[in-house]
Amino acid sequence: MQHSPSSTRIHWPSTRRWTLGLLLWLFTTALALTFMFPFVWTISSSLKTAFEVIAFPPTLLPRAPQWGNYAEAWSYADFGLFFRNSILVSGLGLVGQVISSLIVAYGFARFRFPGREALFVVCLSGMMMPAYVTIIPLFTMFRAIGWTDSFLPLIVPSYFGSAFAIFLLRQFILSIPLDFDESALIDGASRWRILTDILLPNCKPALATVAIVGFMTSWNAFLAPLIFLDSVEKYTLPMGLWFLKGSIDETLPKDHLLMAGAMITTAPVLAVFIAAQNYFVEGVVMSGIKG
Repeated sequence: MQHSPSSTRIHWPSTRRWTLGLLLWLFTTALALTFMFPFVWTISSSLKTAFEVIAFPPTLLPRAPQWGNYAEAWSYADFGLFFRNSILVSGLGLVGQVISSLIVAYGFARFRFPGREALFVVCLSGMMMPAYVTIIPLFTMFRAIGWTDSFLPLIVPSYFGSAFAIFLLRQFILSIPLDFDESALIDGASRWRILTDILLPNCKPALATVAIVGFMTSWNAFLAPLIFLDSVEKYTLPMGLWFLKGSIDETLPKDHLLMAGAMITTAPVLAVFIAAQNYFVEGVVMSGIKG
């Protein structure tokens, strides 16, 4: 039986979509594996012996996982102290960043005042300025007031907000109908109560996104602790990893301990992101940020 041209045209678009979908899946899978490979290699190297790590040709999987590498890396440097320091700095800084950014974003989203748009542009310029531009003036200022070699330079700036957090929260608040505010004002609610009782519960996805990004940024920060901290007992985890590298006897291969230390440092960030990834995606999508 001969097929009509019309039936051929009906099946062709479906086949073409299936082929394009398969090619897209293969491309994204290959791209994901490429990005994941360094992380997988770090995990694998952290479980190898010292000579397996430097063996040639290299092997992806360890012959026998050496779980004791983590305990040995922990003993080389006081990772317990570094953990406490990182939790203190990241926790206090995160509280300040979320509160201050939410208040500023609320002002930009709901209040009308002269120069608001220009001031918002100035605020966003903080995202475009590299940290290396401001690190020297900040160090000079903090040294002049006696804050160097303390946690204050790592915590206090967070209480002045974050440009990214302000932008994200402002976009999210703008997506909430203004009718909520107007109805609350008619009922006699103050602006502060509108923020805490109406907008804040609706901003949970965006707040979760800000918290995740802020925590990851503070937890992984290396430049600021390197500049402002001098005492080993005040080191955070990234500085502790750097201290571990310097304390290892270089006459013996110890790269497996560095990989184990890197995994110890990375584990809390992974746990936080995995636990809150749904809020992270929802906060970014509902704020209207593209790309």
